[in-house]
Amino acid sequence: MFDLKYWQEKLTAEKTDLESQLSKVGRINPQNKTDWEVKPLDGSETAFRDEVADDLEEMDEREEIERGLEERLHQVLEALDRIANNKFGICEVGGEAIEEERLMTNPAARTCKAHIDAR
Repeated sequence: MFDLKYWQEKLTAEKTDLESQLSKVGRINPQNKTDWEVKPLDGSETAFRDEVADDLEEMDEREEIERGLEERLHQVLEALDRIANNKFGICEVGGEAIEEERLMTNPAARTCKAHIDAR
């Protein structure tokens, strides 16, 4: 049905890319190896109010980026797990095959097009 090796390679490449992007704004949480956290900003202590505000805004932006990347990484890891358990490409709602065009757009898709809003 599905060329699982192709999808595994595609998802593994995306995982590597996501981890690389995450490492630019975050680091693995030492207390929870499955969680990422935002790295503190580099530099010395800030003396001016404007700089403090800029630093806070930058941290907010970094947290938003980190959350989005981490969420996608978890989706990719779940898809790799579905491959390992022979459940890849099967809609989690209806049990039918997920359309190949949907998987081409989102290899970590958990549902077919008909059930896209059910999750």
